[in-house]
Amino acid sequence: MTPILILAAGQSSRMRGADKLLERIGDQTLLVRTLSRACAVNVSVFVALPSADHPRTNVLQSVPATQLYVPQAAEGMSGTLRGAIAQMPPFDRLMVLLADLPDITSDDIAAVLAAPATSPQSLIWRGATVDGLPGHPILFDGSLRSEFAGLHGDDGAASIVKAHKSRTHLVPLPGQNARLDLDTPEAWADWRRKNPN
Repeated sequence: MTPILILAAGQSSRMRGADKLLERIGDQTLLVRTLSRACAVNVSVFVALPSADHPRTNVLQSVPATQLYVPQAAEGMSGTLRGAIAQMPPFDRLMVLLADLPDITSDDIAAVLAAPATSPQSLIWRGATVDGLPGHPILFDGSLRSEFAGLHGDDGAASIVKAHKSRTHLVPLPGQNARLDLDTPEAWADWRRKNPN
């Protein structure tokens, strides 16, 4: 089994009171857009949320993803990963995807999921920009699961990725899809200017 875990438990602290994941793109929020694209790949999808009564849960009724409530999210991304993965069933591999990457597509997700077939010796398979900068999504071998239990702070899984750099395989994705995130009102305004539809 290779599920996708979408990290949607952050505080949007740079949005000056707004919630970046509830910003609308067309007729849906960014959170629903990301989850829908993950679900279209036809694997199990889990979404890490701060709590059951968080406003983000209200927009997810139509999305077939399992919601995980992670109080450890208050510690930062590492706490989110630690708390969410502790709740997940056994897996052969696990894909971790940030919820705030507006240009990530179902094809991008599928490409990273397929990467072990061409690089079976790796332990981590990671989306990258067209010019080779590492980004998301990141696919982890199941043998690394125990390492998530020791994560702390807001560096996410950076320590795990660093420890296994020599066995990480980059998967080039189109443009800046793997890295472009929208963390501030200015970033949203700029992205909308470039993506008027």
